[in-house]
Amino acid sequence: MNRERFEELNRRDWRSLERTLDLLEAGKPVGSAERFPALYRRVCHHLALVRHRRFGADLEARLNRLVVRGHRQLYQARDHRGTRPFRFLWTDFPRRVRTEARLVLVAALLFYGPLVGAFTAASVRPDVALSILPGEQLDNVAAQYGPGKLGAEERDLATGLTMFGFYVYNNVSIAFRTFASGIFAGIGSIVFLLYNGLVIGAVSAHVRNLGYDEAFFSFVVGHGAFELTAIMLAGVAGLRLGLAILSPGRSRRMPALRAAARNTLPILYGCAAMLLVAALVEAFWSPSVQPPGVKLAVGAFFWLGVAAFFAFAGRTAER
Repeated sequence: MNRERFEELNRRDWRSLERTLDLLEAGKPVGSAERFPALYRRVCHHLALVRHRRFGADLEARLNRLVVRGHRQLYQARDHRGTRPFRFLWTDFPRRVRTEARLVLVAALLFYGPLVGAFTAASVRPDVALSILPGEQLDNVAAQYGPGKLGAEERDLATGLTMFGFYVYNNVSIAFRTFASGIFAGIGSIVFLLYNGLVIGAVSAHVRNLGYDEAFFSFVVGHGAFELTAIMLAGVAGLRLGLAILSPGRSRRMPALRAAARNTLPILYGCAAMLLVAALVEAFWSPSVQPPGVKLAVGAFFWLGVAAFFAFAGRTAER
C-alpha cells in the first residue's frame, strides 16, 4: 500500500479525531465522546505504520501532533489540579528517592554515621563534645531542656506560629546549603552532612550527660523523623549535582548539571514538604504537655511511617 492509498483510507479518522480534540480543548460538549478512546488508539496505530513504512516526515509530524493532543486529553484530563500536589508527594517523590538508592545509602552513612559516632564517643568521654562545639554553645542548648523548661504549659497559637516560622527558616536554610553546595563537585554536600551529623550527635550526648535526656529525646524524636530525613535527602540531591560535575558521561558538564538539577526537583519539593511538617510538629506537638512516654511512642510511629513511606509509596504507579 502506498502513501496516497493509506491517506485515502484513514483521512476520515484523522479529521474526526482533530474535530473531537478541538471541541474538548475548547471545553465544548462532544456528542461521540465514547468513541474517542477507540479513535485515539486507531490513530496511534496509524502513526506507527507511517513510521515503519517511511511515508514521510510531514505525515508523521501531523499524526504525532494528534497523538500528543489526544494523550493529553485522555490521560491528563483525569488528573484534577487539586489532587496533583498530593499525587506528586505520594508517588513521584518516593519513587525518585528509590531511584537514587545508592546515593541515599551514601548520604545516610555520611550523616547518621558521624551522628552515632559523635554521640557514642561523647557519651563515654564528655570532652569529645567540647572538641566539636564550644562549651558555651553546648550549655545554651542544654539549658533549653533543663527542669521546668519543656512541657510546663501549652504554647498559645501566636507563639506556636512564631516558632513555626523560625523553624521553617532554620530548617530550609540548612537543607538548601546542604543541597546547593553540591555544585562544588559534591564536596560541599559531604561537608555539610558530616558537620550536621557531628553537631547533632555531640549535642545529644552532652544533654544526656547532664541528665536531661528524657526531656530532650521526647522533644526531638517527633519532628526529627521528618527534619533529619529531609536534610539527608537534600544531601542526596547535592551529591547528584556533584556527580554531574565529576562524571557528566557523554554530555558536557553544564548540560549534565542542568539535567541533574531538573531530575532532583522532585526530591527537593518533597524535602520542602517534609520540612514544613517537621516545623509544624516542632512548633505545636514537641513542646506540648504530654507524658514523655507518649511523645516517644508517637515519635517512633513517625519514624516507622517515614521508612514505610519511602519503601512502599508509589509502588502501584511503578507497576
